[in-house]
Amino acid sequence: MKKIIFMGTPDFSVPILEALLLHHYEVIAVVTQPDRPVGRKKTLTPSPVKEAALKHGLPIYQPEKIAGSTEMEELIALKPDLIITAAYGQFLPSKLLNAPRFRSINVHASLLPKYRGGAPVHYAIINGDKETGVSIMYMEKKMDAGAVLAQKSIPITEADDVGTMFSKLSELGRDLLIETLPDFFQGKLVAEEQNESEATFSPNIKREEERIDWSKTAAQIAWQVRGMRPWPVAHTLLDGQRIKVWAGQAVQATTADEPGTVIATDKEALYVACGEGTVFKMTELQPAGKKRMLAADYLRGSACDIQEGTRFETNGQ
Repeated sequence: MKKIIFMGTPDFSVPILEALLLHHYEVIAVVTQPDRPVGRKKTLTPSPVKEAALKHGLPIYQPEKIAGSTEMEELIALKPDLIITAAYGQFLPSKLLNAPRFRSINVHASLLPKYRGGAPVHYAIINGDKETGVSIMYMEKKMDAGAVLAQKSIPITEADDVGTMFSKLSELGRDLLIETLPDFFQGKLVAEEQNESEATFSPNIKREEERIDWSKTAAQIAWQVRGMRPWPVAHTLLDGQRIKVWAGQAVQATTADEPGTVIATDKEALYVACGEGTVFKMTELQPAGKKRMLAADYLRGSACDIQEGTRFETNGQ
């Protein structure tokens, strides 16, 4: 039986770990990020992968930084046949990557070489892609640049957001990995080198990228809203106060008003002028200091300070 070290952290990784155990692979260690403070009370909370590993009684390692750590030396001393990573969250040194007999592979949530980096699902939706997928590839010191062993694609529908796509891609990655491992261990797979000229990148979303630029088209803003839901959540500013935008869509309407201007409200939404004369229908929002709510409920409330002619800040104005 092949000895595997599994490395992962978020919910995305859990079905993959569970599938390895279900198919009787010997997981000799699980490596995940350290427990982190969560919520207003800053409660120290284990990662989803740690919780899954505890349930199965697996050895757990949680180095703050794996490079140069005593934990890394202990993992190498275990003499694994393979390391499998899935959204672990740290770069791995070459010494560790090359230690196993079959090297190290990664389950990455994009169709490489597209969207290397930490936020491939976000970028696929933000850019309006019609499909994305999962790649299983060898790990190299260069980020997500290793030769690809297997890939599978999946559509992105207009109803999808980061949350739904993470769930779909986690299941896709789980199934693809289990399908791939038997031939991989038997040496039947020929890994395909990535075309560097086609590589694109998806670095972690920066705080300033969460803000809506109303000079973009309504369709682009709708992609951004879906591509940042349920985290980190797109927002706009009104009188310096942040309003999170949870849901909305482009509508078949045009306007000559300045981008960011509320051109109308009705019983279910507010309508905002965007770039190129397009219009965005905002249906769910979260004013500063309040809970997420339907735009209809907000517009009926006594605290509503948005009306026709209100202008959200855009491009620093």
